[in-house]
Amino acid sequence: MNVIIIEDEKPSARRLQRMLAEIGISALTMLHSVEESIEWLSMNAHPDLVFLDIQLSDGLSFEIFDVVNLKSAIIFTTAYDEYALKAFKLNSVDYLLKPIDEDELKVAVKKFKTTFSTASSASINMSEIRQLLNVAETASYKTRFTSKVGQHIKVFNSSAIECFYSENKGTYLFNTEGRSYLVDTTIDELSTDLDPKKFFQVSRKFIVSFKAIQDIVSYSNSRLKVKLKTYNEQEIIVSRERVKEFKAWLE
Repeated sequence: MNVIIIEDEKPSARRLQRMLAEIGISALTMLHSVEESIEWLSMNAHPDLVFLDIQLSDGLSFEIFDVVNLKSAIIFTTAYDEYALKAFKLNSVDYLLKPIDEDELKVAVKKFKTTFSTASSASINMSEIRQLLNVAETASYKTRFTSKVGQHIKVFNSSAIECFYSENKGTYLFNTEGRSYLVDTTIDELSTDLDPKKFFQVSRKFIVSFKAIQDIVSYSNSRLKVKLKTYNEQEIIVSRERVKEFKAWLE
């Protein structure tokens, strides 16, 4: 089976390459941008299967198909939510949610071997997938949060938030200016409201921002401790059952 990986995050691409190698599949190459993918696909025979990320370093991967008439089956690798995944189901395209799970990868490859063929890629409606993903991208995740302070309501952009945490039956946001504010929601609700590329729920008590992470150190019982740039009121510990997924998210 001839396979290529198109993924702009090189650590994620290498991780997928290793996972494929463990099930006996060698990737012909790893491509990291729309431009690089167009050049390679224009000069080489198309593989049987492409593992394709949606967002590449220089644009959406759909731009590849504006230039190249791909003759390969596709398994999308994506961080988009369930709503967006309707697009893949409608077009009989398989998909893997990031961070990719080893068992799900094996199932997807098995599905390709038993039900996919190069001819099936011709029926893929890329414009329909693009349209549904654009809707999902603009509607899925909250980017602003409010907190009532006395008679005033303060508004915070998610980009200015280091973490969310629960304490004494309340939920708080901690901003980049070093202050905490009570918000009218729960950690569980926030875990679905926030962009999973930017925030990760490390435990029942904490959700952290990727860009706020300053250091990560080993902790007892195979756990990890996260240090943020400003927040230092409590230790932020990645629960043991979330460590593997957290490491994959960092890539």
